[in-house]
Amino acid sequence: MTTLHLRVGFMPLVDCALVVLAKDEGFAEAEGLDLELVREVSWSNLRDKLNVRLFDAAHMLGPAAIAATLGIGGVKAPMAAPLALNRDGAAITLSLRRFEEMTRLAEGDPADTAVSARALATLVARRRAAGLPPLTFAAVFAFSTHIYLLGEWLEKAGLKLGDDVRFEVVPPPQTVEALASGRIDGFCAGEPWNSAAVAAGVGAMVHASVDLRRNCHDKVLAWRADDIQKRPAAVAKLGTAILQASAWACRPENFPRMAQHLSAPDRLALPAPLIERILHGELIQGAERPPRQIDHFIRLEPEALRPDPDDADWVLAGMERAGQIVATPQMRDIARGVYLPAYFEGILANHPIMPKH
Repeated sequence: MTTLHLRVGFMPLVDCALVVLAKDEGFAEAEGLDLELVREVSWSNLRDKLNVRLFDAAHMLGPAAIAATLGIGGVKAPMAAPLALNRDGAAITLSLRRFEEMTRLAEGDPADTAVSARALATLVARRRAAGLPPLTFAAVFAFSTHIYLLGEWLEKAGLKLGDDVRFEVVPPPQTVEALASGRIDGFCAGEPWNSAAVAAGVGAMVHASVDLRRNCHDKVLAWRADDIQKRPAAVAKLGTAILQASAWACRPENFPRMAQHLSAPDRLALPAPLIERILHGELIQGAERPPRQIDHFIRLEPEALRPDPDDADWVLAGMERAGQIVATPQMRDIARGVYLPAYFEGILANHPIMPKH
């Protein structure tokens, strides 16, 4: 069997797990693939390198793939997603100081997203009245699930990201340093960076993404749209390897080994025990609170990997809330067309999932 070399870009997040496992556990090799994984420093770098064919495929924010396909954000790069890579798995973290201020102002249980949002609104109003600068929140990219989740949270108290609260883009690995330095007051990102901020003693996790939206789509396996037709064998082989990795990743007895793979210096470069706790859904919260257990905190199972065009409708609604677009029916059709459930179902039908070990 001829070996096919594929260069795949990824960002250091727990939700890159299936791409990493496809290589490190031999699922890609079993499909005749020589998989080269390249860790990137920002989502814009990753998008641009996929666009100019420095990458064959990429671990990609679903909304970023839609934005590039629509040509908003300065880049026109039609993309397609025959597979998702995860659902859920993100959180909102504040600096310890802002968390303590918000908690003191909360009228009710701050674990309730509406209560915490109202407390934040009170804090915002007090800072404005005192002539203090507005709070600054970050998300990992301008077109990401995270910015739209932040928007939904703030909207519960009548706040608007970008108006009442400043917004800044901070790549995932830089969020902890940005919080520690005081450059930002909080951020929304995928794990492990919320847990890393808590472990470093600079942040407190306020809400998991599942508190705002359960089964929220997040990352996808993105290809250039024309490659779906031009390179069907490559698409199917990598899709099969990832589905096999998904079945393996769902078994808790494999979590320690999975965490070791992800902890490597050229992957996440963080302690394996921290990553393993996340895989088990045991989240450290900070501010002297006990760990929080969330079943299925990050969904990596095969059923979660079906790309759903309905998710594009939520993305477009988030883009409108953020003032990024005024959606049209044509935009909706183009955005929904990025997700290709028929390709996913074809891969699944032609390549039954049979984990190697």
